Amino acid sequence: MCCCCGGGDDEGCECRPLGFLLGLPFAFLALLLSIIGAVIWIIGLPLSCICPCCFCITVVVEFALALIKAPILVMKWFTSKIPC
Repeated sequence: MCCCCGGGDDEGCECRPLGFLLGLPFAFLALLLSIIGAVIWIIGLPLSCICPCCFCITVVVEFALALIKAPILVMKWFTSKIPC
């Protein structure tokens, strides 16, 4: 029986504590990058509104959004790769 689903089948069960624990240090590093991404996003968003024709600022803002999402993606990746 799975600890998260409560059912007998393991289909769709995402209870993987080992993957979660191994991913925590990397998620912490990604959290630091996410804070940097948030600062870049806060600075870049008004700049892209002031000058919408400057494509490079828009690319930097999109990259900052990817950095903000990094901790969640890191944890999802670690829990999907480690089977137990």
